[in-house]
Amino acid sequence: MIGLSIPNINVNIGKIVLNNPLVLASGVMGTSPTLLERVALAGAGAVTAKSCGPEPRAGHPNPVMVEWEHGLINAIGLTNPGVEEEVHLLKEAQEKLSPLKIPLIASIFAGTVEAYGQVARAIVAAEPDMIEVNISCPNVQDDFGLPFAADWRSAADVTRSVKRAVGDIPITVKLAPNVPDIGRIAQAVVEAGANAITAINTMPGMLINADASRPVLFNCSGGISGPALKPIALHCVTEIAQAVEVPIIGTGGVLTGRDAIEMMMAGATAVGVGSALWYRGPDAFELIKAEMIAFLEQHNYRSVDEIIGKVHKA
Repeated sequence: MIGLSIPNINVNIGKIVLNNPLVLASGVMGTSPTLLERVALAGAGAVTAKSCGPEPRAGHPNPVMVEWEHGLINAIGLTNPGVEEEVHLLKEAQEKLSPLKIPLIASIFAGTVEAYGQVARAIVAAEPDMIEVNISCPNVQDDFGLPFAADWRSAADVTRSVKRAVGDIPITVKLAPNVPDIGRIAQAVVEAGANAITAINTMPGMLINADASRPVLFNCSGGISGPALKPIALHCVTEIAQAVEVPIIGTGGVLTGRDAIEMMMAGATAVGVGSALWYRGPDAFELIKAEMIAFLEQHNYRSVDEIIGKVHKA
């Protein structure tokens, strides 16, 4: 009807304001300032750079990613230029994103609790709006051992180390789906100082080429993303939302506006978008956003705030 206003889709992750809930997931577009700017102009509410560590890392040999019947599987292996070069790239990206009022989320990883703090302290120089603490990459266990996300104590130790290093910059901790009690781990990192939770990372998996009698990926195992991950992500976000009260960036299998709505109804404040760019191309953010608005209008919601955690209120 003429005169009715469009539903409000602004959200807040702590003190960070997003003009829409859609966040570019880490690892999808690297750390190229130009590509991050392009995603911002294409409709993202915030962008997350690819995770960086203490030193440059080449990652795994090809093949590192393949599409299968129900999604994608990758074992890229945390390819990154190292924190020193990352700071320069993030500074350039921030110069492009700040005028657009699109928040920049840096992402970090390391092999020890102390190294997490060191990488975080270095990243502060780039002045990102938030830092994602990636403690859950599933395809580098041979290099770094069991992910810190596997145990609430080690997850909390990393969180405290990073929090001490970054001052007032908010942090979000990226959790793994393949744990016995993700709610308990979320509680531990929040108690240790996390301002938000990113849930979830990819799910460990494997594909085999029966004709060649060998794994499809060079690394043998990899992380599953895309449609197959969505039910797992919804479950994990629900568990976390019932355990803690900080904002959640719900990530995993969001390809459509309805997917994003479901993630927010599970308890997410914002929604990570990654595989959708593979399936729907560079217009994915605008398409998902338009579909979200259409759903809100159809069901007479005035704001996305009305749907956050709605399944827990039913």
